Amino acid sequence: MAVHQPSRRDFLKSSAATAALSYGAVTIAQFQFGSPAHAAPTASIERRRFGKTDMTVGVLGFGGAEIGYNKVPPETVSKLLNSAIDGGLNVIDTAECYLDSEVLIGNAIGGRRNDYYLFTKCGHAPGAEGWTKTAVLRSIERSLKRLKTDVIDLVNLHSCSLDELTKGECIEGLEQAKKEGKTRYIGYSGDSQAARYAVECGRFDALQTSLNLCDQEPIELTLPIAMDKGMGVICKRPIANAVWRYDKQPTNGYHLEYWKRLQKLGYGFALGEAAKKQDTTGPAATALRFTAMQPSVSVLIVGTTKPERWKQNAELLSAGPLPKELATSIRARWKEVSQGDWTGQT
Repeated sequence: MAVHQPSRRDFLKSSAATAALSYGAVTIAQFQFGSPAHAAPTASIERRRFGKTDMTVGVLGFGGAEIGYNKVPPETVSKLLNSAIDGGLNVIDTAECYLDSEVLIGNAIGGRRNDYYLFTKCGHAPGAEGWTKTAVLRSIERSLKRLKTDVIDLVNLHSCSLDELTKGECIEGLEQAKKEGKTRYIGYSGDSQAARYAVECGRFDALQTSLNLCDQEPIELTLPIAMDKGMGVICKRPIANAVWRYDKQPTNGYHLEYWKRLQKLGYGFALGEAAKKQDTTGPAATALRFTAMQPSVSVLIVGTTKPERWKQNAELLSAGPLPKELATSIRARWKEVSQGDWTGQT
């Protein structure tokens, strides 16, 4: 007799029926440990409630951009993701435009679909049709196939402009996909005034936005509103692309703005010999811990091509929030030197 393999939808229905936690049971602004929504990890990692959703997420997620853009071999991706899931990872974030990232993820861990929450983003793919309702729905259909799943946990609009958001057609596409059961929740990935509109409009379950030592605009612009509305908050670029690695101005334009800002901010822990430290007081740990301790933050998304890196980052985060004096000084320095054009970097 053939054994029935439950679909992702079957699993979610069962999980929802037995869920014991309600919104607010886990304080997302604090460092707490709790039960994961999926398979139990082999190591402790902090869990936070993802807004008003039914998801309880590990504070450290995985970002799929690097494995796609760097064309990482499938066997390396499989080792990376499976070992991270075994270690407590339960949030994987990707996007259709990250080349073959979705395919790599689907092939590597499609058979473990009940062990993690799957987030993706629509828009910007080669040959994409813009931000119409139809284009958004077609993008989601492609992602479902590439990720080898019948439902995605969260689909975000991928940094479309404020003008496109206010037109509303792209949001209608997400809402239709949610109604049809192709995604459970919908969100916006972006920054600055577009992100502000997204959290204020009341149509999204989640916000994904850049937040780090060199990009603190969301702390006052969007996070308080997101908290009031009970939105899940995903922080992208939480280590500011580790720009303290560069002794000279980087040629990578994606890193350049953060490097320039860091020169002006002059944080002691990210300069000279201190910048080489790799323990819980080094710049990477300080960056992660600073971002994670901001109110309303649910999960940090960090990408890597190295199978051991996710566990290393999890160990850095295990030190918990920064000392109050250090966290206060980081914010004070930002307010002192940041300029009017230091807006969120997408």
